[in-house]
Amino acid sequence: MSVNPMAYEAQFFGFTPQTCMLRVYIAFQDYLFEMMLVVESVILKKLDGFPDCKISPFQIRKSTEKFLLFMKEHFDKLFSKMEEVLLQLVLNIPKNVLLPEDKVHEEYPYSKEQFQALQDEIHQLQQQYRAEASAGQALRAELEEQKAVRAELEKILQWFDGLDNICREHGTGNFKESFAFLTQNSKKLQDVLKDIEEKSKKIKKHDQLL
Repeated sequence: MSVNPMAYEAQFFGFTPQTCMLRVYIAFQDYLFEMMLVVESVILKKLDGFPDCKISPFQIRKSTEKFLLFMKEHFDKLFSKMEEVLLQLVLNIPKNVLLPEDKVHEEYPYSKEQFQALQDEIHQLQQQYRAEASAGQALRAELEEQKAVRAELEKILQWFDGLDNICREHGTGNFKESFAFLTQNSKKLQDVLKDIEEKSKKIKKHDQLL
């Protein structure tokens, strides 16, 4: 069998020429074996008509096998020549023939260097895409963080609005006055807490003395 891969022919036919020849060879060989079995069975039937014949079925089988081996050797030689002719003249695509699906290579030819440059450009674009995707992800994370900060600021503004309303209810008009009001009330609360703590200590000491 031929060792040439014949890849272009396989692209056109949908199978390798060597596979085709192998199947033809197996088909011929199977047919040869079947014919030998038929010939053997015919000879055995003919011998049944000669009761005094001294040829045994075992001898017939040995002779059939020898004849089959002889036929197979000659068949292999003939098939080898037939395979060579078919692979060269029938199943072979000439070098100057271009398949329809490869016409684009003829219209837009490119060298090995151009192909490598194209591969490098693709690789560079892939790296650029990954970098942009990573930057986009970082921007989205930053945007989410800004949203969270904005939400906290809105809460603080709401708190100040509520604080301003409370201060207005107590007669203070602007933020400065409100802040001074809160500071004054905070000091008052601290004094009250201190007074409560001192009274609590005195009560504990009194209880201990009792």
